[in-house]
Amino acid sequence: MADKIGVLFLNLGGPERLEDVYLFLYNLFSDPEIIRIPIPFLQKPLAALIAASRAPVTQENYRMIGGGSPLRRITQEQAESVENDLQRRGIAANVYVAMRYWHPFTNEAIAQIQKDGITKLVVLPLYPQYSISTSGSSLKLLDQLWQKDRALEQIERLTIPSWYHHPGYIQAMADLIVTKLAAFESPAHIFFSAHGVPVKYVTQYGDPYQIEMENCVDLIMEYLRQHHHVYCAHTLAYQSRVGPVEWLKPYTEEAIAHLAARGIRNLLVVPISFVSEHIETLQEVDMEYREVAHQVGITHFERVPALDCHPIFIHALGDLVEQALSRERVSVVA
Repeated sequence: MADKIGVLFLNLGGPERLEDVYLFLYNLFSDPEIIRIPIPFLQKPLAALIAASRAPVTQENYRMIGGGSPLRRITQEQAESVENDLQRRGIAANVYVAMRYWHPFTNEAIAQIQKDGITKLVVLPLYPQYSISTSGSSLKLLDQLWQKDRALEQIERLTIPSWYHHPGYIQAMADLIVTKLAAFESPAHIFFSAHGVPVKYVTQYGDPYQIEMENCVDLIMEYLRQHHHVYCAHTLAYQSRVGPVEWLKPYTEEAIAHLAARGIRNLLVVPISFVSEHIETLQEVDMEYREVAHQVGITHFERVPALDCHPIFIHALGDLVEQALSRERVSVVA
């Protein structure tokens, strides 16, 4: 009997209403992959404390972008687009969305997958670069669900842990950058801003995120030089740090000030770790970092949009799914 194929998109999630913010933050900080503390039973009380302290400011930030996160809507649109792309390839597959910290939660998506009778599941985190705090957390949760429900063992999982080097992803990012560079009358500095992680994740826990991010930026810049003859200088920095611990550097706001002090006036910001518009692009970059840039002397500030449903990107996701299925078929034959 032929397998019934499913594709599971893993993403962060986001509060869709202002009243959802506290619980979303509580879910986020309750995850030990986000905040690691040596005494596990303190995880939830600490999460409640952090969520309560951050909720007012976070609510205001979401109010600035319309009152809620667009992440669920955009991720669902991406899922529908990839499902259509796969159909054009002759692959009948249902594409599901599982959010880590908000609806539809991972267990909700898995329940629907079971109800639909899926027998082979391609798991695709919507994080191009792997981190234990993003893809790692979601994949660990899947392992836990499989351990708790023995019926899930009937579903074969094919996991794609990271895909920052996929040619279609690189091409789509370069395409967006080239389009935005046209807005500048003189050369611009390309500024890649990635979501940060604590330094100890890399140095102590072996997180490959930093090296994958650096390699990803190198691949994009090489593509720009080879295919678009773009030879702009570039910088990689990290945003969205939380708490007193040291995070990956340089920090975005400090790197912007440093570039301005060197005389840079044209800045094109590329949100490199985000494939969908959400709070980090719409509020943090577009509002906070834009204001920082203007204060330190950047006169022309532009931001590359997130990939969302960019056709080259959607086709790249379809490639990843097809390749995962093809590798599995080859291994079975071998």
